[in-house]
Amino acid sequence: MRDELTYPLYNVVLLTLDRHAAGPAARALPKLAADFPGLHLKIHAAAEWAKDPEALALAKADIETAHLIVSSVLFLEDHVQAILPDLKARRASCDALVGIIADQEIVQLTKMGELDMMRPASGVMGFLKKLKPAKKSGSTGEGQAKMLRRIPKILNLIPGKSQDLRAWFLSMQYWLGGSDDNIESLVRFLISRYASRPEWRGVAAPAPVEYPEVGLYHPDLPGHHITTDIADLPQAGAGPTIGLAMLRSYILAGDTAHFDHVIRRFEAAGMRVIPAFAGGLDSRPAIQAYHMGKIDALVSLTGFSLVGGPAYNDSEAAVETLSALDVPYIAAQPLEFQTLSQWANGGQGLSPIEATILVALPEIDGATNPTVFAGRHGPDGCDGCAHACKAAGTVKAMAPCPERIDALVEKTRKLAVLRRKE
Repeated sequence: MRDELTYPLYNVVLLTLDRHAAGPAARALPKLAADFPGLHLKIHAAAEWAKDPEALALAKADIETAHLIVSSVLFLEDHVQAILPDLKARRASCDALVGIIADQEIVQLTKMGELDMMRPASGVMGFLKKLKPAKKSGSTGEGQAKMLRRIPKILNLIPGKSQDLRAWFLSMQYWLGGSDDNIESLVRFLISRYASRPEWRGVAAPAPVEYPEVGLYHPDLPGHHITTDIADLPQAGAGPTIGLAMLRSYILAGDTAHFDHVIRRFEAAGMRVIPAFAGGLDSRPAIQAYHMGKIDALVSLTGFSLVGGPAYNDSEAAVETLSALDVPYIAAQPLEFQTLSQWANGGQGLSPIEATILVALPEIDGATNPTVFAGRHGPDGCDGCAHACKAAGTVKAMAPCPERIDALVEKTRKLAVLRRKE
């Protein structure tokens, strides 16, 4: 018998740009549902809405009945405007609405207990603005990440309303460290403070698990397959050394099949790879830590600009870093705004927003050879690659396009070999 026949339905809705957090959410749901009977956890990816009106309709329907809503990485105007009226309509009725790392209009809808970001800034918020490091041109996100970890500890010493502000910062920490453990704990934490079902209040929620902000990934490494020591990487390959820039969020979420295939193919072609990641939307800390003076070419697998991702583009800072690196810079794009089959079978190719974000902005930084190398499958699988992979159910995990990755590897090898020639 379904839970809703015995227990009242309790809907938790996660709204974000893409679907990389769907895996952790799906794996967390059985444990959450066992402890919170009647709980449903839904995740909706804004990148799907333009190509799939039904996906947007489902998101709107779930918002209408949501008890807890978390919105994150929603920056594009089309995505914000598509969902903003629904969030506003539900705001007063839901137990909590959490807007983090998103457009200002989304963040201002945050309502968590006594924290209402639509009210004028309180004394505590003014205090936090003084703590925030001044933004400098070309600065990285490392200082902000350290401050994000410090602020909840500071607020823990201040009683009263500041505890809801502390909960907002902790929610951001859980989301940014988006592993299975942290996504599960995020839901537990919000339920423990804000659920309208009194028997759920005060349940234990582990603190956010911390992972390196900057590090290295390889599928042969143990655990989460990450390290901070370059000596831990496989040393095989006498050919050129290739630096890879990757998104930390995909790695922590375990959505790495596309990264894994790229790494394997470079190694099979006799090259050594240094696959590095940085937290946030800025790849520079990873490049500076692991690639400077060590590589013959850099391949970005993020699909975004080097500094700013989909939120903004600091091309001047990117040019400064790439000039110091002084190697060929190649951009590769995983599709998020349409499925592989839509892209392969449609007459348009990349949509205007994809052409801008995935191709034009990286080219302004200095990237060349834009190559689609991966994407997600629709319900009917994908016939856009010669070696189509099976769809990963409703999770829609990233899948590689093997023949396009082979082409990417060969292009990069030729550029790296050319660089070594006098």
